[in-house]
Order: sequence, then C-alpha cells, then structure tokens
Amino acid sequence: MNTPSDKRLNKWISDSGYCSRREADRLIEQGRVTINGQPAELGTRVAPDDEVRVDARLIRPTATNKADRIYIAYHKPVGITCTTERHVRGNIIDAIGHPERIFPIGRLDKPSEGLIFLTSDGDIVNKILRAENAHDKEYLVTVDRPVTREFAERMAGGVPILDTVTKPCEVHIEGRFQFRIILTQGLNRQIRRMCEYLGYEVTRLKRTRIMMISLGHLKPGQWRNLTEREMTAIRNAVAGSRKTAVSGDDPHAVPRGGDRSGVRPESRPGATGRIRPRHGARAPRNGPDGGKGRRQD
Repeated sequence: MNTPSDKRLNKWISDSGYCSRREADRLIEQGRVTINGQPAELGTRVAPDDEVRVDARLIRPTATNKADRIYIAYHKPVGITCTTERHVRGNIIDAIGHPERIFPIGRLDKPSEGLIFLTSDGDIVNKILRAENAHDKEYLVTVDRPVTREFAERMAGGVPILDTVTKPCEVHIEGRFQFRIILTQGLNRQIRRMCEYLGYEVTRLKRTRIMMISLGHLKPGQWRNLTEREMTAIRNAVAGSRKTAVSGDDPHAVPRGGDRSGVRPESRPGATGRIRPRHGARAPRNGPDGGKGRRQD
C-alpha cells in the first residue's frame, strides 16, 4: 500500500539532482534503474527506505529545502550542442565544465546562441518545461534579406509549419536585416522554419531572454549563478502550472490571457505605436513554395 511519503520513481530520481523526470523515464525504460535490486517500471512509487540505483549508482533523496541545488544562466555559443551525452563532441556539459552534475532546461539549436538555463534540480526542469509555454522567450534574429513590414506582420500573425500554424507572437523590426521576436511557443527550429516559409534565411539567431531573466552582459561561453531573487521569481511564475510538456525544443501552448501578437513598424519619421493583427486572425495558408498548413485550434 502506498503512503503519503512515497514518491513516483521519476520524481525521486529528478529530486536527487541526477537528471530531469523525462530523462529518468528514459532510463527506466532502458532497464538502467533498479529498486531494491529489482528492475524498475514506469510509474513505480518509491518508499523512503527503498534503495534506488541508476547503473548501480545509489540515488539518495535530496534535502527538503534543496539548498544544494544549482541554477545557472549560460550564454551558449554557436556550435555547442544542448545534450548531456558526453560522447557528443561539443556537448554543453563539457563546454561549461561545471564541477557538479547539471543538465539544460530545454534546448537551443547548435547553430544558435544565447541564453539557456542549466540546473541540478530535476524537479524544476519539469515545472519550467511545463510552464514555459505560457512565458516569453525573446530572440534577436538576423536574416539574409531586408525585413519588410509585410514580413513582420505575417510572422506575427502565424505561419504554417510542421503541420500546424504558429501562434501569434510579437515581432519588432530592429534594422534593415534584423528583427526581434517574442515567442510563447517552442516548435522544432521554429523561427528558422517560419522565416524559410516566407522566403528568408536566418543568418544569426540569438536568444536574449527567458521569462524575466535576460542575457545581460554574459559573453558567449560565460555563465553565472541565478540569484535567489531570480529563483524566487521563477518559482512563483511556475507554481500554478498544470499544462503538460510536449516534445520539441520547448513545450508550447496558448499564452495566458489568450493569443497576443504585435508588430512594430519600420522606423520612419512620424511612425508611432504598434500594429496588431486581429485577435484570432488566420495566418496565410499558402507560402512561397505553394504548400499549405492547417489551422491550429
């Protein structure tokens, strides 16, 4: 019989700081986890006196206050891969060289650079990946052609990619070849695919903010510990998350308060304000390649 002190096996492992819940499930499925010497199964609950091992390594429960957990912000350079697999050349763990076992929260493509969080707290990974779909992620994007008002409006209104239509977002024109985009989605290579659909190629992509944390003055390859004030803000932001994480670079869902989108016009004398597509406006169905996408509910 289960007791209130029992925990799900994947949470036990993630709370210990060994890995995220998702990674724990993968280890369990691969038969690398045992409980009291017996192979574990997904969904198994663990009692305080049970012995849990991963690859024969004893997994101890974490301190209740998680005072030993690590939370860092890292400026990932171009060419670094967001994986904990140490055999992968240029993996993010070797690049940082942190003395403690840490793992990234979410992903950032190898050709991209910018802000990413890493931690030893597997439980908060799960919470952020579930709540991140309702929080902003901001990117500075450089493309190979002049950014037009029409391009910005179409990006903001939604673009059909990957058998869906991207949710409305904010787009701000920053220069002739550069724009800033704020997403609450995280489809696989989303920005690059959106640009490609509209006939543009991304030449540089830099993530400058996640939620309320900005990249700041961190140079490529540098990292810093998140402050207690920042962690309090993050914990407060994810406290009420009930959404389910999905596959892809990051989870995605409708932003809180409904869809929001906006475009700032190109800088010109007398230009003021920001143009917003109509709420629920349908994205163009036909792109330069003549392909079609379906609307997302």
